[in-house]
Amino acid sequence: MAYYQRIRDLREDADKTQSEIAEYLGTTAQYYGKYEKGEREIPFSRAIQLAEYYGVSLDYISGRSVSKKESESIMLPEDHKAILNLYSGLTEKNKGKLEFFAEQLLERQRH
Repeated sequence: MAYYQRIRDLREDADKTQSEIAEYLGTTAQYYGKYEKGEREIPFSRAIQLAEYYGVSLDYISGRSVSKKESESIMLPEDHKAILNLYSGLTEKNKGKLEFFAEQLLERQRH
């Protein structure tokens, strides 16, 4: 997931307007809106401000982690991260199906 989608989702989850976040960052709503649309790269200093504001890690904002908190982040091989990212995009029903399928595969592997 791209960082601009993450910052939009975080803002919406916090029930904040673009104007409120722009004011916090010391910019205009129009300029901030360009960050959320991916039309402008967000400066590192502002990414840090947003991470602090929302209480999430920079890895989460950048899309490098599915975990919002730094302390929840674990160093994983890239193939494991890819699987977790796919899993996090599934519906709860499909997560259940995948878990069932994985258990069946493990059972077959044991025999």
